[in-house]
Formats: sequence, structure tokens, C-alpha cells
Amino acid sequence: MSAVCFYFQVHQPYRIKKFRVFDIGKNHDYFVDKQNTGLNNEIILKRVSQKCYLPTNRLLLDLLSKNLGFKISFSFSGVVLDQLEKYCPEVIKSFQDLVKTGQVEILSETHYHSLSFIYSKREFRYQVEKHRQKIMAVFGQKPQIFRNTELIYNNELAQEIEDMGYKGILIEGADKVLGQDSPNFIRHAKGTQNLKLLLKNYKLSDDIAFRFSQKNWNEYPLTSKKFARWISSHDQSVDIINLFMDYETFGEHQWEESGIFKFLKSLPQAISENPGNSFVTPSEAIGIFKSVGQLNVDKFISWADVERDLSAWVDNSMQKDAIEKLYGLEQDILATQNDKLIEDWRRLQSSDHFYYMCTKFFADGDVHKYFNPYESPYEAFINYMNALTDLESKVRGFDRANKLA
Repeated sequence: MSAVCFYFQVHQPYRIKKFRVFDIGKNHDYFVDKQNTGLNNEIILKRVSQKCYLPTNRLLLDLLSKNLGFKISFSFSGVVLDQLEKYCPEVIKSFQDLVKTGQVEILSETHYHSLSFIYSKREFRYQVEKHRQKIMAVFGQKPQIFRNTELIYNNELAQEIEDMGYKGILIEGADKVLGQDSPNFIRHAKGTQNLKLLLKNYKLSDDIAFRFSQKNWNEYPLTSKKFARWISSHDQSVDIINLFMDYETFGEHQWEESGIFKFLKSLPQAISENPGNSFVTPSEAIGIFKSVGQLNVDKFISWADVERDLSAWVDNSMQKDAIEKLYGLEQDILATQNDKLIEDWRRLQSSDHFYYMCTKFFADGDVHKYFNPYESPYEAFINYMNALTDLESKVRGFDRANKLA
């Protein structure tokens, strides 16, 4: 039967407060919203902690304690860990309690949940190393598996990641690269010695993450027993079913009233009732299962939207202008050696800022609108560019002051 690999992404960006054009040159604090306009990071984080992180962690700790065969994995953006340490230290402890069970694996990613690999290999390597050190400090684990922002991946990234010492990477099981092949096997990356690929089963993952509470879905309501039957119904030759999703699925994207917690509570037992099923962490998976072949991904893929490419972040002219201006500041920003300026620049790299500028419509547009704290992508762009322009002016002022000195 199947080994099941659960992976949850935990991330909250530093959202930019409402930053008006006449704030440029006067107001240099981009991320603290004292007016509580809906962009207050402390308020948002505490809400998500109460709705999702704390109740789901309590539930999972109970499940891990009762079912010694149950295993899960997480990756945390560095920015969410920084915010949790400041605003919700009890949440950090609850995640640490999960790790102490010995049944939880923590993965690596970019510290700032950025698109840095696409625009600056130097910045990418810095962020991955910073994140690796953060995970060691908080959880005492040295990650062996990498998960890039939004599962963005291509062959070149695989080569870079293997060179950095990782043994495996999570990617989207996109039809356009798999063709008729199944995502339910380990593969290895083209151009690497032996970097293993764990491919997301997007249909089963999205049944939970997106369709669970949709009453017009022909499989509604989704029960744990029904989902376990789907797991067990796969062909005997299937090795692994990778269920990858945002952790905020539980309680935030799918509200408690939808029954999502009851579903999660009964799911491990329902899957375990088939003796052929088991649970594995990503590291265990690449150790147990052999690659069934090489996978060639010459163009970027991701887990976002129906296209599963980069269009969620770099499709329209607003997104392109913003990100090009951001990374165009790299050399001058780093030359300042000013920790505050550099930290602000890196917080502005989080992919969320560009996601908010997306102008897609129909099904994808609905998803983008749900996750967007702004009234429109144009408002998101203007707000972002105002903050970025202010940062640029500070860098130029810093440079002039140093030259005068």
C-alpha cells in the first residue's frame, strides 16, 4: 500500500502598514501599524495563533502521543518564527513540544520566504544559511531536506541545493512535468548526483486545503474514512503519497465550524486501519524508497494556482517593476552595513508582497482575493512602492552622509 508523508508550511509575512506617498522621507517604520488598519502584524499573528497554531498543535501532540507510528513535518519561515518569539512565545513552545516527540521533522527554506533564488544567488545562500541556524537554535535540528518558497523549483535550484549539502527537496507534482507519470514515487533531480525529489500529490492535498468546506464539491462532506479509502485505493505499486499544505488550513483557511479539526483528529487512525499504510517523514522517505527515475524540470514550477508556475508573483508589470527595483537595491543596501536598512530590505522580499499585486481572475483570482489584505492589487502595489521608495531614499541619504564624513 502507501506511505503517507504529511508536510505543513507555517508562514506569516511582515505586512506593510498603510504607507502613503507623503509618508516618504518622514515615516521609516514600515511594519508596525499603530492605527490597526487590518495590517497590524501582532494582531494578525495572535488571531492565527488562537484559531490555528495553538489548537492544531494541541491536537497533533495528542495524536503523536497516542499513535507512535504517526509522523509529520514542518517548515517555518524565519519571519514567522521571529514574530512568534516576539508576540506569541507560547506558540513556539507548543511547536517545540511537538518536535520533542521525535516524530516531527523540520525542513529548511529561505529565512524571509523570498524569491531570492530567481534574482540573487548570493542572497539566496545567505537566507538559507540564516534559516538553517535559526532552526538549530529554536528546535535543535539540522535540516536535511529543503523546501523552497511556494515550492518554486527547477533543475538549477536542485543543483544549488545539493551543493549546499541537502539530500532532498519538496516539489509540486505538476502534470506539465510528470505527464502521465504518478507523483507517488521518489525521483531524482536532473543534473545532480543524487538529490531526491518528493512530489506533492496536489489532488489529495488540495481536497483538504481548498475543497474541504466547499458545499458544491461533489465529494462534500469529506470524512476521514472517505479520505483514508482514497489513500488505500491506490495501486499496490505506489510508494508514497505526499500531502503538502499550509498549516493555516486548520482553523484559519478552513474554519473550526467546517469540521476540519474533527477530520484531522480522526484521520491518522482512519489511515492506519489499513495495515499496508504507514507514515514517514521526508528524510525517512528518501532513505526507504529508491528513485524510479530522473525528473527534468527546465522551467520553474510552483504549487501556486492552476498554472503552477511563477505567474502568481511575477506576471504583471506592477509585480515586475516592484521586484526588479527591490533587487536592484541589493548592492547599495549591503554596502551600507546598516542592520536596520538591510533587515527592512529583506522583509520586503517576502513573496506575499508580490502575491498581493496579482491581477488574476476566475478561480485563482478568488484565492488571491481571500489572502489579500488590500482592497485591490493596485493598492498593494502603491503601498509597497511607497515603502520601497522611502527605503531607497534612506540608502541614498546614508551614502551621502558617509561620503561627507
